[in-house]
Amino acid sequence: MNLLYSKILGSGEPLLIVHGFLGMGDNWKTLARKFSNDFEVHLIDQRNHGRSFHADDFSYEILVDDLLKYINHYQLKKVYLLGHSMGGKIAMLFAVSYPEKVDKLIVADIAPKFYPRHHDIILEGLSAVDFTKQKSRKEVEEVLRVYIPEMGIRQFILKNVYWKTKEQLVFRFNLNSLLDNIDEIGVALAPLTVFEGKTLFLKGENSRYINDDDKTLIEAHFPESEIVTVKNAGHWLHAENPNDFYDHIVSFLAN
Repeated sequence: MNLLYSKILGSGEPLLIVHGFLGMGDNWKTLARKFSNDFEVHLIDQRNHGRSFHADDFSYEILVDDLLKYINHYQLKKVYLLGHSMGGKIAMLFAVSYPEKVDKLIVADIAPKFYPRHHDIILEGLSAVDFTKQKSRKEVEEVLRVYIPEMGIRQFILKNVYWKTKEQLVFRFNLNSLLDNIDEIGVALAPLTVFEGKTLFLKGENSRYINDDDKTLIEAHFPESEIVTVKNAGHWLHAENPNDFYDHIVSFLAN
């Protein structure tokens, strides 16, 4: 059985953190250390991401199954589940599929609706990298800069570049599978699916991923939900305003 890679910190009630597209658990290390004062934090790498296994198959149903295997492997009865962006979609589908496994749900800057493709330029940049020619991180960044002018996004992606051997840089994620399955990333949560547990949606003040129009849809799927805005933050709200992000979650889990 392929088991998702994770780092586990702290002790207490289990808090599982599910990263977004092209991310990995390591992106959450600083926040995880803070959470680990109160919880047993599981920083999980999804399939085709981070240090987890690579596979051709990639859909939200498959990613939910991966998460179920992980929870059963560690014999976790009930978990607090936190997902960001793509990870938020996984967390939502998991909660409506296995509500008995989820104590409380936290969804960071994503709604249960359909999103059109919007990663194409980033994937074009990643596809332009040729590790037989780019022999240093600096050279990889020069290629990415043509496609991705935002330094923050470039730095986020460059965390996935590592030395497979002393001479060979590679990406940690499985680019071929992600390219083949890119249309899966935006799919909506299936209609008439409901999680009746307590749910917190956190939206970035400067992000357009969750709009006022989404409230009705969110409440249809998650009747016990609230939507809270994280000030001075965009889509990467956990990185842009980690203090408020942390405070909102700890407050929600404590009550």
